[in-house]
Amino acid sequence: MNSLTERIIESGNTDRILSAKQLNRLLGGSDARRYGQVNRALKAGELIQVRRGLYLLSNRYRSKPAHPFVIAQHILPGSYISAETALGFHGWIPEAVHSVLSVIPKGKSVSYEQISLGKFEFRRMTVIPGFFLQAVERHELQHQVALIAEPMRALLDLVYLRKLSWQGLDYLLEGLRIDEQSIMALSSAQIIRFLDIYKGKRQLEFINKLLEALE
Repeated sequence: MNSLTERIIESGNTDRILSAKQLNRLLGGSDARRYGQVNRALKAGELIQVRRGLYLLSNRYRSKPAHPFVIAQHILPGSYISAETALGFHGWIPEAVHSVLSVIPKGKSVSYEQISLGKFEFRRMTVIPGFFLQAVERHELQHQVALIAEPMRALLDLVYLRKLSWQGLDYLLEGLRIDEQSIMALSSAQIIRFLDIYKGKRQLEFINKLLEALE
């Protein structure tokens, strides 16, 4: 076992996602020495690089695999899980989602892909200032926290990101395969509050048309 791997385990950080700074504190010594130890652990398959400056131990040393939502949260702090990924999490769509989609409030849209961890997409979205984390909840997953959009917020984020126009309730149920019981159970109050979050004409029209369809 690599000495870096041993130090991570001994420090009680086996299941954590670690930054380069955290590894530096564990290792000490010169930059060259730390760089060499990290590279040896990577080559041995004991350490996985999530992205530059972010690492985790491979599954054989962890008590359980790192949850992809938690990984996404560490890749870009301040983001939250949304769109198809969050809808699948809440059981609003039946399909398995093979990449994790998160939303960010600023910067460029970006994606990261790691063979053993999967694909992580981060899409920029603008809403009314101060409302970016409205209808977003904290969820504990494997003793770590991830921010996940509520189902209706995830659906409206999907409208924004995919530039979807209202095409009727049937399109939601058959085209997007939204669970009928879930969408029909929404009250007007649960939908109206989203008028204060979005500023785009497409999203506002979608909200109003959905209210009419569910009356």
